[in-house]
Amino acid sequence: MKDLRLEKVTLNMGAGDSAPRLEASKKVLAVLTGKKVVVTKTSKRTTFGTPKKKAIGVKVTLRKKEAVELLQRLMKAVEAKIKPSQFDSSGNFSFGIKEYIHIPGANYDPDIGILGLDVAVTLEKPGFRVKRRAKKKSVVGKGHTISKEEAIKWAEKFGFIVKEEEEETFY
Repeated sequence: MKDLRLEKVTLNMGAGDSAPRLEASKKVLAVLTGKKVVVTKTSKRTTFGTPKKKAIGVKVTLRKKEAVELLQRLMKAVEAKIKPSQFDSSGNFSFGIKEYIHIPGANYDPDIGILGLDVAVTLEKPGFRVKRRAKKKSVVGKGHTISKEEAIKWAEKFGFIVKEEEEETFY
């Protein structure tokens, strides 16, 4: 019951107010994953004046075997390096990819241009279903939650290199 497993990988691209950029982002995620892309909308008027229910980004969520395969490809795009600061206290981690063309298997499309994306990885243990089920929802116990250290160990076992970047000194 203490073994960690990959629950889902979520790819997210923000487009802001730009409709052409939103369409390009949809196209990129559809090509990368082969899945249906979900358009994210604002939930309320923001301080920046964006109206309610305006499309501002796109996302795709992958689970099970597809998530593992995609994460292995995405890992190569960041050279398998992530920082400990990219892990949260719940054991999840995320990283960004500056340009989608760094992902193996992705080809440059001049109609799309250069776009980056965010990757969020969610980990879980067996028994986490109690917080999602329809009847008798419950809270995952303190002893069964995932710590940052456990998530880092899982990421290293998966193939990531987790360490702080060394600062270069110029003379």
